[in-house]
Amino acid sequence: MGILDTLFGRTKPVRPDLDQLFGVPSAALTLEAAAGFRPTGLGSVCFASVEGGAFDEVERQVRALLDADTERGGVPVEASKDSYGYSWLLARHAPDELPELVNDLHAVNSELEAHGFGPQLLCSLVGFRDAEGQRPLALVYLYKRGTFYPFAPLPGGGEKRDNPLELEVNAMLGNDLRLEKDLTRWFPVWGAPGL
Repeated sequence: MGILDTLFGRTKPVRPDLDQLFGVPSAALTLEAAAGFRPTGLGSVCFASVEGGAFDEVERQVRALLDADTERGGVPVEASKDSYGYSWLLARHAPDELPELVNDLHAVNSELEAHGFGPQLLCSLVGFRDAEGQRPLALVYLYKRGTFYPFAPLPGGGEKRDNPLELEVNAMLGNDLRLEKDLTRWFPVWGAPGL
């Protein structure tokens, strides 16, 4: 950053650091010990689709990579679009296979990034539930910020968040993950696959 950037208050954008995703298993241990939330085995990646053969080919490669274990009993990845037109790839694993799920999410992000589609990546999320299975929670990774935030929709439908739970989870994970400090960037991901 140069002197003019400092004088005019400009900052360099945070670079994505996909290796931050590998902190999720450690954060999951903290979540379970401190709040009783356990991984669901579901995780997804959201990206803005691009028209064209190159993007379609990369998307096919990513799906083939994640579906490689289906002959050995693995669950195929599921693709969907949300009401805003964003594409989601949902990966499923057993709840005790969180490192494998994180590897899949990292692979999707890395593959899209390696083929020049990093700007289309929006977020990745890993789902959790409380011990009774009533309260959903997601750790959301913001690709463009390289940070995480908790998202906790209130059970029972509707678009309401459990803000006290989100703040509590944020406070307990400070040593495990790079957390998003700007609360205005804690975007809701209503209806996200894997939540």
